[in-house]
Amino acid sequence: MLFDVDGTLIDSVYFHTVAWWQAFRQAGYDVPMASIHRSVGMGGDRILARLLPTGRDADSDSAIMASHAAVFATFWPSLTPLDGARELLVQCHDGGLAVALASSARKRDLEVLRAAIGADDVIDAATSSADAKESKPAPDILVAALAAVGVHASNAVYVGDAVWDIYAAAKLNMPAIGLTCGGTSEAELRDAGAVEIYASPRALLENLAGSAIGRLAAGTGRS
Repeated sequence: MLFDVDGTLIDSVYFHTVAWWQAFRQAGYDVPMASIHRSVGMGGDRILARLLPTGRDADSDSAIMASHAAVFATFWPSLTPLDGARELLVQCHDGGLAVALASSARKRDLEVLRAAIGADDVIDAATSSADAKESKPAPDILVAALAAVGVHASNAVYVGDAVWDIYAAAKLNMPAIGLTCGGTSEAELRDAGAVEIYASPRALLENLAGSAIGRLAAGTGRS
């Protein structure tokens, strides 16, 4: 089992939106929050390429990403897991599945996010932006997470909240479950290729047995 983190397990998407908005404003760019929100889930490099003018001076990109990181860090004390997040990871682990976090977050942010989830005892591996050459929607981070737990994509399921998560999984022919708790609609996630849609980790947990995760766990030979 592979899980995205921001917006999937932690209620942080709108913190990222505000952090990017402030970073862009500091650099002299006026980018609508709605556009930023639709891009969260990609790596920072792709967000800049998608939202900022192509003819800009790219020498300032690293400063913009640093500003985003600094602003987002001010929200660390407010990070909370989405309802059912820890219990979902525990149930997957207890069902015989390896559990890995496959996130585009920076390494330090991921450490804070993991602490907020409070489920390190059932997490077998975690990958951050440092573990991938290209960020989502490229599948590099998912490939790194699969390698960390020694599992092939054909024997895995990914859970994410953004279309970029679904696209990344599709490139590995891996089924992806979409959660709408990150602010992306059911229609958008389904159009991106999600095999199932749930409102939250809790909703997925309550339907676990009949989900793609339940079918994957049944294949391990454990209940």
